[in-house]
Order: sequence, then C-alpha cells, then structure tokens
Amino acid sequence: MFGTVSETKNNLLAEVNLPSTFESLFLDRLNTADHRYIKDLKINVSNALKAQTLKEKEAILLALSVAINEKSSTLITALEELAKSKGAEEKELLEVASCVSLMNANNVLYRFRHFMDKESYNNIPAGVRMSIMMNPVLGKEFFELLSLVISAINGCEMCVTSHEASVKSHGATEQRIFDAVRLGAVIKSFITLL
Repeated sequence: MFGTVSETKNNLLAEVNLPSTFESLFLDRLNTADHRYIKDLKINVSNALKAQTLKEKEAILLALSVAINEKSSTLITALEELAKSKGAEEKELLEVASCVSLMNANNVLYRFRHFMDKESYNNIPAGVRMSIMMNPVLGKEFFELLSLVISAINGCEMCVTSHEASVKSHGATEQRIFDAVRLGAVIKSFITLL
C-alpha cells in the first residue's frame, strides 16, 4: 500500500499475530515515513505482552478483551488464534467475551451512579444478572483482573475501585494489576491506529 514493510512493522504485527501483509492506513504511513512512533509502539506492545507478572496466555487474553471491547474484528481473530496456540480453550475465550459484555453494562450503570451521586440511585438494586462472576472458568482472580482492565478502559471509577480491591483480595500484587492495566492501555493505543 505505502511501500515496503519495515522490520519494525513486521515485528509489531507478529506480536499480535497479524500477518505482515496486513494493511493499515496509519501504520503504513508511519512505516513509510520511518516515523519513530512505530518503533515506540512496537516496543510498548512487546513489553506489555511480556510483563513478568502475567503468564503468556493471560497477557493474550487481556489483549483479546481489549480488542473485543474496542470491536476490532481483525485483532479479535488474530488474538483468538494466538490464545488457542497457547492453550486457551473455547470456554475461556467465551468467558473473556462475556466478561467484556458484562463490564460494558456495569460500567455504564455505575458511571451513571457515580456522576449523579444521589443516594436514591445508589440504593436501587442494579438489576443486572452477574452469575458468571461467581465461578469463572478462568478463576476469580483473573476474571476480576479482566474486569478491572475493561473498567479502566471504559472510565468507570466505581468499577475500577471495586475490581482493584477484589483482585488484591484474591492475591494479586499491585505490580500485576499495573502491568495488566498498562497492557490494556497499550493495546487500545495500538487499535487506534489499525
């Protein structure tokens, strides 16, 4: 599309299982210009996916949750294939998608409560069924970590606070939490250029 594909772009695409032939208006323009940001983005994606506190499959599933949240169908397909190659089962992939869907409902509802800051709204039962949270196939700690990342991306302060406390209560360190949220932020920034 815009000239030859650089090694940096190839490596960036390989990190998320996209083919070197993948075309993207902004990635290709950055590549053609040999712009320093494409190098930064490759390093950011690589470092975020390889955080020491996250297992490889966990990092890929977190990235997948962001792709689902941001409705990036190309990246969803690529990350699902990559997750399967790292041992993810269909029920785990479906749980990631279900978690993202549930968090989107909760994030809207609880952001509304936070914005309104009225006791009357806070006392009304949420009325959103959340049985998936009770016994997740990915384990409670990781499900809460997924919930936290999506809530951070969606900007729900109440949900972020609640899920951060829950993840910690299930044994996660603050470094693991930070690494997961950073991964979510970096993948969202990558998707912006797809």
